[in-house]
Amino acid sequence: MQIVSDRGMDLAPSQWAGIEDIIHLAPLVITLDGVSYRSGVDIQQEEFYAKLAATESFPTTSQPSAGDFATLYREIAATDPEIISIHISSGLSGTINAAREGARMVPEANVTFIDTLTLSGAEGWQVEAAARAAKAGWAVAQIVDMVARVRAATETIYTLDDLKYLIHGGRISHIKGLLASVLQIRPVIGVSQEDGRYYQRGQARTFRRAIPALVDRIAHQYAPGSALRMQVMHAFNPEGAEELRRMLSERFDCTWLPIASIAPVLGAHTGPSLVGVAYAPQAVFAALPWVSQA
Repeated sequence: MQIVSDRGMDLAPSQWAGIEDIIHLAPLVITLDGVSYRSGVDIQQEEFYAKLAATESFPTTSQPSAGDFATLYREIAATDPEIISIHISSGLSGTINAAREGARMVPEANVTFIDTLTLSGAEGWQVEAAARAAKAGWAVAQIVDMVARVRAATETIYTLDDLKYLIHGGRISHIKGLLASVLQIRPVIGVSQEDGRYYQRGQARTFRRAIPALVDRIAHQYAPGSALRMQVMHAFNPEGAEELRRMLSERFDCTWLPIASIAPVLGAHTGPSLVGVAYAPQAVFAALPWVSQA
């Protein structure tokens, strides 16, 4: 069995150990100043943000085509036709629709699709769980059921200091975003588990206050000291990521995965300031001993 995903998915380097041979990633493309790059292949985090800082232009992104997926599925099916294809939220990208179209061109591949309804680290949790279950010999139906439990338990929330990239990309409405920018409002944004779209979960007057507001939002869901699995993510803001991790550690009993950077193709829509966290009750993952715990 093989796992296909996309570069809207993030895993820290240690999370890849032992599963890198069965995970295949479809490209997501960033175009900046007329030059296109495959995120995470042709351009990495540091180079991307250096280029972003040096231009007045805004980046654009594009999803893999059906043909890209057909080529990938065909290559994989030549040796292993059983494929689980796990993708960035359909509420944020048409990637999974392109994957379905691509699979129809490759009848020799037996492709099962999973819409993660999320992105970045939380998407990575589902991909990692599926890959390790596949390595352990689980059947497709068992893996799909287990990933559904992981998806239902896991949430993502983030904040950022500069709204211009979200405004330009249409991820928040122009008028609301413009007003927030003028008023120095910093949103706390979550990804809905129902439709996989962004929704505002809170706000603060400054980025300095937005990070504790993010922690407070989680505290509305879970009592202080709750045992939570957590992974802090950031665009190009390691100081903000460390501050968020420190505040979360003070409030909860955290099982930490390594801090990780989000894919450049995601940072294209947020800019470098983003910090966020994927989190879930640790009990859900305690029953999955092959999944990364630290």
